[in-house]
Amino acid sequence: MVSAAYADDSSSSTTSSSSSTTSSSSTTSTSSTIDQAALVYVSNASLDTGEYFPGDQGTLTVTLTNGGTSAIGLENPSLISTHIATQANDWEGMTFVGAGSTITYSVPFTVKPPCGTYFALFSIGTQNGNAINYPVKIKISSNTLTGAITSKPTSFAPEAEQNVTLTLMNTREGDINNVVVTPEGSGIDATPSVELISTISASSSTSVSFGITPHQASDLTFNVSYQDGDNTHYTDVVLPITLGQDKTAAVPVVNDVELTSSGSVNEITGDVTNAGITDAYGVTVTVGSPAVATGTYPVYAIGSIASDDSGSFDITFTANDLSAVPLVVSWKDSSGNDYNITKTLDLTSGTGTESSTSTTTTKTSTSSGSSSSVSGGPGDMSGGPGGMGGPGGSSSSSVTSLFSGSKGGGISSFYPVIGAVIVLIAGIVLWKKRKWILAKLKKKQ
Repeated sequence: MVSAAYADDSSSSTTSSSSSTTSSSSTTSTSSTIDQAALVYVSNASLDTGEYFPGDQGTLTVTLTNGGTSAIGLENPSLISTHIATQANDWEGMTFVGAGSTITYSVPFTVKPPCGTYFALFSIGTQNGNAINYPVKIKISSNTLTGAITSKPTSFAPEAEQNVTLTLMNTREGDINNVVVTPEGSGIDATPSVELISTISASSSTSVSFGITPHQASDLTFNVSYQDGDNTHYTDVVLPITLGQDKTAAVPVVNDVELTSSGSVNEITGDVTNAGITDAYGVTVTVGSPAVATGTYPVYAIGSIASDDSGSFDITFTANDLSAVPLVVSWKDSSGNDYNITKTLDLTSGTGTESSTSTTTTKTSTSSGSSSSVSGGPGDMSGGPGGMGGPGGSSSSSVTSLFSGSKGGGISSFYPVIGAVIVLIAGIVLWKKRKWILAKLKKKQ
């Protein structure tokens, strides 16, 4: 009886112990399930751009950290939203992250219209617990990179290089990278032929300048490609090129021409005045064929002449026929384009009377190396001030003054006249005051 009771007691004890063990195991399993999901957290999450175009492909990068004391298994990372289409990723099966370690997942997706701001849900399962979820904000916008011409000449002179500035404005919320600008146009040369801008930050702008040399009237198109995330987009900026006279160009005008001769060598002095708006650089003066520049000053370098300023020149030459002496004035603009004006002088009278002359203006293109006639272009001297004229005039003009005698031009030629006038005025004043002066002298005596 005792043995049986022991047996019963033993059986009852064993059952109770077994039940207790099962309960403990269940409690431990539940605790493990909860703790495992809670110990893994999202330590970093980022998108490859701040804003997507409709239809763009994107990538979400998420870093998970295991804050526990043992390895935890993770599987099936995904991004859930009705505004995106998920793509297959390389994460298959279970991946374990050790205690105190991190793991980074990249989840590709494609955004769908309409534009707006949406929240997607990043979700990843754990080995023995609940899924880990994390919200991700995704912005979809159709705002493009905006381009505008912010600097250009009033008109384009043919065969002359002139600067054009293109400004690109990023109105999006993310950076734009690898911006490539390519200017194209029929009969148009551009320097540089392509320009790279590495990054235009969000809500900022940048400018790039091109030297444009037109050979004909045409449309200049700036083709712009750029990357927003891993997606390439395009935009165009069109600038119509119309040929005409540059209203801001330098306009050299020849004044106060004087001729002296000593044997077979002749000498011309005079002034060159810049009647244009911009400066003329590297101004030189010489004579052209059939006259031969020789002697002390075969070519006279004046240098730069600012707008509304002037410079003197002195040229020595020989010529068999003084009725047709070509005077050549050459200069450069701020872009380095070469210009020259040829004025044919009739120096036969030498009496100070005006003589008939003719003017021809040419421009040499630095980009092509050729010379061409420029009618009404920069430096066209027909029909403007000082007897040499300006843009848009006739093809003939006259020398302002042609004196024989002393060298030099400008106001120095009038010093003797000014002195005589001063002496004459002083004499008139003394004559009118003679009675008052005599009265003073008698009073002193």
